[in-house]
Amino acid sequence: MKEKIHPAYEVTTITCVCGNVIETRSTARNLKVEICSACHPFFTGKQKLVDTAGRIERFRRKYNITT
Repeated sequence: MKEKIHPAYEVTTITCVCGNVIETRSTARNLKVEICSACHPFFTGKQKLVDTAGRIERFRRKYNITT
């Protein structure tokens, strides 16, 4: 392997817009992200179901699904 061609692998902070700060190691420095596991709806369980033009209702009627 060639020497001195790989980028430096350093301690990095990842900052989310919600204020969550994560320290990890990466070749990039001080990353800023819009969404993280602390505020993402999939991980928090606060996911909203958006019904666009009644598609969910039509699907439920078509397959006779009750909630």
